[in-house]
Amino acid sequence: MVGTFRSRLAAGERLLGTMVTLPCAATSEILADVGFDWLFIDGEHGPFELSDIADILRAVGERVACVVRVPAAAEVPIKRVLDLGAEGIICPQVNTADVAANVVRWARYAPDGLRGVGLGRAHGYGTRFSDYVSVANDRVAVIVQAEHALAVENIDAIAATRGVDAVLLGPYDLSASYNKMGKIDDPQVIGAIDRITAACRATKMPLGYFGVTADAVQPYIERGYQLIVAGVDTLFLAGAAIQTLAQLK
Repeated sequence: MVGTFRSRLAAGERLLGTMVTLPCAATSEILADVGFDWLFIDGEHGPFELSDIADILRAVGERVACVVRVPAAAEVPIKRVLDLGAEGIICPQVNTADVAANVVRWARYAPDGLRGVGLGRAHGYGTRFSDYVSVANDRVAVIVQAEHALAVENIDAIAATRGVDAVLLGPYDLSASYNKMGKIDDPQVIGAIDRITAACRATKMPLGYFGVTADAVQPYIERGYQLIVAGVDTLFLAGAAIQTLAQLK
């Protein structure tokens, strides 16, 4: 991996990732060995304790960028996963520019932000404190999710928020916010996605998209989206098992 996850994103690289929902470091090791650019560790919906995230970071954090989706856009979960050594955070349900600005502040040390100072794994448990603090503001990526109709209304201001490194579309929650759960091809949902895309392009904000298959994300790759999340660990396991069993029968 040349450069940090954040610098590669800023340089315009397409970064291919997949979602980790199982609190098992071995699963992440397998996915890291496949060759993904990054792993999306789902601390919002996945059954992760902080110790599970720490185990994954110990196992693969030096081999592949691990970006953690925190449970909410709130100060404590952000600083806790960053203190473990995550390469960045993904914050769900960022529906206003004020929330986006707070997320940035909580992820950056003074004078750029308000991140609390602790001695965690990222700091070598204190032995590399100065080294980490000197680079953390430049290294840590801040990604916000646009996944609600309210975020669409405020997307111009969200996309212009200083310190946000990418906007990641959450198509399923977005569809639900329009009372069209799972209908991600509905014209209203597509219109909302187009609105988000246009606003981010106007500010040169990198865009991300999640899909459960490679086919689902391909149209967004073709539209120039950089931050791609394709597939989920559980679906990889289930899909291969279903196929094998069908062949056996």
